[in-house]
Amino acid sequence: MFLGEAIEAFLQYADGIKNLSPHSLKAYRNDLSFFLSSFPEKEKKILFEISLIDMRSCVGLLSKQKKTATTINRFICTIRSFFLYLYRMNILSNNIALDLKTVKIPKKLPRYMSDSEVDALRKQPEKKELLWTERDRAIFECLYSSGARVSELSNLNLRDLAANLSSAIVTGKGSKDRKVFFSQDAVDALKVYLVQRAEIIQKNEVKGEALFINQRGGRLTARGIFYVVNRYSSVEGTNKPVSPHAFRHTFATTMLKNGANIRVVQELLGHENISTTQKYTHITKEQLIQTYNASHPHGGKNEL
Repeated sequence: MFLGEAIEAFLQYADGIKNLSPHSLKAYRNDLSFFLSSFPEKEKKILFEISLIDMRSCVGLLSKQKKTATTINRFICTIRSFFLYLYRMNILSNNIALDLKTVKIPKKLPRYMSDSEVDALRKQPEKKELLWTERDRAIFECLYSSGARVSELSNLNLRDLAANLSSAIVTGKGSKDRKVFFSQDAVDALKVYLVQRAEIIQKNEVKGEALFINQRGGRLTARGIFYVVNRYSSVEGTNKPVSPHAFRHTFATTMLKNGANIRVVQELLGHENISTTQKYTHITKEQLIQTYNASHPHGGKNEL
């Protein structure tokens, strides 16, 4: 069997059996396309001739291209899944990808914003009027009060909102639905925005299922939301550019700092593993030490 044929068979299996999200399926396809392109003969490359050395060479190519450790590890996981499939389907007699090791990812605390940073950024749409003031304010308020991923917010439809706008059902990783909540500030911002949204939909004569739209009535993509947040956080008077993820990180950190149960925060964020949520406790522990050092008469020398 040729490598190209095996890849197509695996992608069909992944799409039909594994019930992957479109994003995950696209990542599989991109990773395997890169793997295929690394061989001069490409589609004519015979599957049985592939070795562990070939796989490691691909990892080396990604490293030379300055890809992040996260991107490289995603590629490695894709290759592992692909060869596990080939082994289980008896296409290969052994799984040669078992010895393909992931690379070490440097530990990095998530970027979060202080209360003053959040307040300043939330006020930027009205202050600067750069894009679509009412929509952008609603985006900021929803991101901050819900902790939703940018992709989840982008994929929200009107029908996903509660009647009183105080909550919504989002579809997270693994196509799992969960409920997120919006603050009163977010509800107020949504009410103002939805009036203008209806006018845009009518003007452009489009169906308009998406909650957040562009000026033509089409869905505002995740990339579009990234642009909106970056645009306002890059203007004069703000500390430095932030991404939409900073709102999610700030949401989690604020919840934990104010005493929320970590299991509740895990549920609100849609984390499958508690270890993913625990990274936010490092920030609150640091704040705990700083508060102790500043407040206790014997403080001042304690470290994490």
